[in-house]
Amino acid sequence: MSDRNSPVQSVSAATARVESPRTGMIAVVAGSSVGRKMIVAVTGIVLMAFVVGHLIGNLQIFLGPDWINGYSQHLRDLGPLLWVIRGFLLLTVILHIYFTVLLAIENRRARPTGYVKKEHVKATFASRHMVASGLVVLAFIVFHLLHFTARQFNPQFPLLKNDPLNHYDVFSMMVYGFQNVYVSAFYIVGLFLLTLHLTHGASSFLQSLGLNNKKLTPTLASAARVFAWLLFIGYAAIPVAVLLGFIQPAQHP
Repeated sequence: MSDRNSPVQSVSAATARVESPRTGMIAVVAGSSVGRKMIVAVTGIVLMAFVVGHLIGNLQIFLGPDWINGYSQHLRDLGPLLWVIRGFLLLTVILHIYFTVLLAIENRRARPTGYVKKEHVKATFASRHMVASGLVVLAFIVFHLLHFTARQFNPQFPLLKNDPLNHYDVFSMMVYGFQNVYVSAFYIVGLFLLTLHLTHGASSFLQSLGLNNKKLTPTLASAARVFAWLLFIGYAAIPVAVLLGFIQPAQHP
């Protein structure tokens, strides 16, 4: 007797028809260790590109109010597109953290207890604490968005008037924000942890994409460290300059 029409085969055939090729491909990629590493790598590269672009925008504070206020206005002029970009970046952050934590759990389960001390000799502090530093950086990002994007935690922000070009005075907002020593200290600590995260992540991202060999790996590791610390210097220069009094607000509400 033929079993072509058995219930098991019917269910399998129905499932195969419902599952699209695209959905199946995503499931295969996310379901394998190599695929998860690639997701972490791609999302990490996207976030690094944003970090670089954000720094270029923020450094315009050293050029004066017109520059950074105009830059901020250009972003607001994007309208709904700006929220689409923000949503995409938020999704990227969530995917990056989720799969990073997932890989860390898998690695810990697969790691033999007897080799822990030996692995710590080779592993850097940054690589051993990628998850912890990533979660703290996430908390820092949330605070940073609430602070400067939602304009919270500072009573002077709502009192600021538009500049002569009728742009919101982002320049003064940043100065008043960073004049708070605790805010600047948390900002710098968050940047430091982000730097540690990048010193390991920037090179491992590229290795996960297959750019890994004996000659290239040391170069990638060195380039990642230089890249990460340059970002740290660029970002930290702003609150340090404000605290030292080199940058003063354009208005006094």
